[in-house]
Amino acid sequence: MTSTPQGLTPRQARRLRMGIGAAAMAVMAVVLVMQLGDGSSLVSLGLYGAAFVLSGAVIEMSRRGRTRLGMAVLVTGFVLVLLAEWLLRSR
Repeated sequence: MTSTPQGLTPRQARRLRMGIGAAAMAVMAVVLVMQLGDGSSLVSLGLYGAAFVLSGAVIEMSRRGRTRLGMAVLVTGFVLVLLAEWLLRSR
């Protein structure tokens, strides 16, 4: 008796990654509004705005079936945004 691996179907993977992108977009929107209220620098606001746009791009990539590429872009982009924000605050 052999067992087949129980993975996600491509459709489920796309929907899951679209959901992750939408959740990331919601988080970035909240952080962006908080940054606006704190009177942060324009560069900092631009970074979070770019992360917001990046989340939308990932949703579109996932919708078109490029889920792995989209997740790689999302993770890399968020790491770069957080690193840049940390560097800006440490100056």
